[in-house]
Order: sequence, then structure tokens, then C-alpha cells
Amino acid sequence: MTEPLRLGIAGLGTVGAGVVKIVRQKSALLEARGGRPITISAVCARNRVKDRGVSLDGYAWEDDPVALAQREDVDVFVELVGGSDGPAKAATEAALKAGKDVVTANKALLAHHGQVLAEAAEMAGSVLRFEAAVAGGIPVVKALTEGLAGNDISRVMGVMNGTCNYILTRMESAGLTYEQAFAEADGLGYLEADPNLDVGGIDAGHKLSLLASIAFGTQVAFDAVELEGIGRVSIEDIRQAADMGYKVKLLGVCQMTGRGLEQRMSPCLVPASSPLGQLDGGTNMVVIEGDQVGQIVLRGPGAGEGPTASAVMGDVIDIARGTRVSTFGQPAATLSKATPAQTATPAPYYLRLILLDKPGALAKVAAVLGEAGVSINRMRQRSHDQNTAPVLIVTHKTTRAALDTALAAMVGTQVVEGEPVALRIEQV
Repeated sequence: MTEPLRLGIAGLGTVGAGVVKIVRQKSALLEARGGRPITISAVCARNRVKDRGVSLDGYAWEDDPVALAQREDVDVFVELVGGSDGPAKAATEAALKAGKDVVTANKALLAHHGQVLAEAAEMAGSVLRFEAAVAGGIPVVKALTEGLAGNDISRVMGVMNGTCNYILTRMESAGLTYEQAFAEADGLGYLEADPNLDVGGIDAGHKLSLLASIAFGTQVAFDAVELEGIGRVSIEDIRQAADMGYKVKLLGVCQMTGRGLEQRMSPCLVPASSPLGQLDGGTNMVVIEGDQVGQIVLRGPGAGEGPTASAVMGDVIDIARGTRVSTFGQPAATLSKATPAQTATPAPYYLRLILLDKPGALAKVAAVLGEAGVSINRMRQRSHDQNTAPVLIVTHKTTRAALDTALAAMVGTQVVEGEPVALRIEQV
């Protein structure tokens, strides 16, 4: 009989419990597809007595994930603890040092330490797999590292945080303010313990940096991701975007240009008729553009017990089959240090300004934009009260640097109240 592949699972939260359920309930299927039995030797979590909805009978228990990673009866260390440092990092390093293969769902860990960990895995002759770290149940890592390996990738973009997509969708469909939709998402348990990881774009930025590394053969560079959250998007922006045929999405985009590697995670307007524009609720979507294949659209659940555990087990089964793939699709030593693009590819922008009701206010704004080299495509003034008037502007293609110059100069005009909102319009 073929020797079983023995797992050690650190972290028994939603995803960890889901992995245990799959191993217990689908043993025959896993063996048929992996070519050998897949079993669990030991587990580790902070609470031994918590009811996780699945039996843990027959598994050894470790209180320390590092000790679990070093057990002789563990072939694959499954890291589901989370966090960029601390126990997750220490246990992953210990597992690799001990020659174990590692499967993780931890995007923060890889976004901050991916290059070092990939090098450690290769030095030990181990593999480090992370399908579950990006876009939940969508097999985008496998698509990039394997299925599309014969393509030069020109662009990867997508909606990679289901919580933000839920909030923006509810603002549009129910006419909720950002604060109301945020509270609703929080009540449903969609938000991280630190909500800024979601609404600030950090969680999605981690994922984008990992995909950029695979797509362009570069070392992970999360610090170079331009991050902007959704906190300043108002119901007025949602309505005006819809009126112009757009939807507002927290959109991640990475592409290699002559100016360097662009990595942006920010709220953008996308055509309502596009696949990204039609994406509702907590669903994720990743769009990949390659020179041979054209455009590939991958859509599916971005989080949750079943989808994420499914992605974990996809990596485990590959290891059972003997599939050995470099962490980021090619040997870590060949990954280059990308030069971050100082300016993003030019694009049109949507601007929302609150102007004081003063003579010549519009003319002053138009002059400031013109002096910065920003051309106006269309302008609309909404109904106003006695003192202020909302003004909406769509520019022709421009750089964010030129736009920022204009926005900074508007302060000196003394006709703009508050801080203007600027959203990139992305063609997809």
C-alpha cells in the first residue's frame, strides 16, 4: 500500500475546521485523485475544548505550532494561523527547516516574507504552496503558475476583497450610506478584527502583490503597492457612476510598463456592462491578460469555510501527486527586483468637488486643471443650496501625478470646500 501523506494542521478556525471536514468526509475521493491516502497526524489551536463542528478524535494535539511543524509524523505543515509574523512565521520557518512541505492560506505572511520563505523552501527541497491565500476558492495561483505559464502576462486585475465588494454593492442596491453598509457588513461578521485590513485595501493589496510576483517574475513587493481604501466613496459617487454607465469597485491592477511595475489597489469606476461591473455581493473576480490566450476571467467565492478549504486541499493533492512547483512559478533566485512605476498609466478620472457659491468658481477650477495639464471631458453641476454646489468632472486621460498637482492647487483658489474625491476610470 502507498504510504499516506500526513498533515499537521495549525489553526482550527473556519478554514482549519473545513480542511478537517474534507479529509474526514472525502477520504476515498482524495486518495483516488492524489494517488495515496491523505491523513491528519496532529493539530494545533489555542482552545482544545471549543466545538468546531467536526470530530478531532484520533489526532495528536500540540499547543505550539512550531512543535507541530517539527513532528516526525507530519509530511505537510498546513499553516492556517494567520498574521505576518509571530507563530505563523516561526512555525513555517521551522517546517521548511525540517524539510516539510508547507501549504498556507496566509497572504500577509507571504506579502511581507515571501521571497525569504521561497528561498528557504528551495534550499530545503520543499514546496511552499498558497492557493488559498488569494481569492478564496478561485484557482488563480495555479492558473498563473501552470495553466498560463506559456504566456507573457500584460495585466492582472480584479476584485479581491469580498467585504468591500459587498459594501459597495449594498450602497448601490439599497441606497445605503457607506457608514450604514459598513455597519451591516460588520453585523454579518464579514469584517476582519481590524476593519482597515478590509476597507483600507490592505488585505486585497497583499493578494495583488503575490499575483504580481507570479505574473511578472518579480520579488514580492507589497510596500510598493499603492493603497487607497473605500472610506471616502459616498452614495453620491455610486449614483453618479451608475448614471454614467459605471460601477465603483475596489480594484487591484498590476502591470509591467516602461516606467516599471504598477501595483494599484484603489476604488475605480469600471463599465457596468463589464464582467467586473456585474460582480455583486461578496464574490471575487480576477482578470488575467496574456499574449497567447487573450483575456481570462476567473470568478468565484473569495472567502468562507468551503471555498478556502477547497483551495488548501487543491495544494495538498498536488503534493500527494508529486507535483513540485516553485512558490512563485519560477526559482526564487531568478525573481528580479522590480522597479516600482513612479507614475501610473494615464487614464480618465472622475472628480467630485463641492464648490462655494461664488462668482467665477467654476472658471477657477477649470483654470487650475488646465495649468496642471488636465483636460476636462465633461462637467456637470448638481442642484445646490445657498452656499455650496456639487460639481462632477470627468477628465480626459491624465496621470495621477498631474491630477494631484491640480487638486493641491485648488486649495489656493478658496472656492473648494473640503477635499475633492478622485476615482480612476479603468477600461476593462
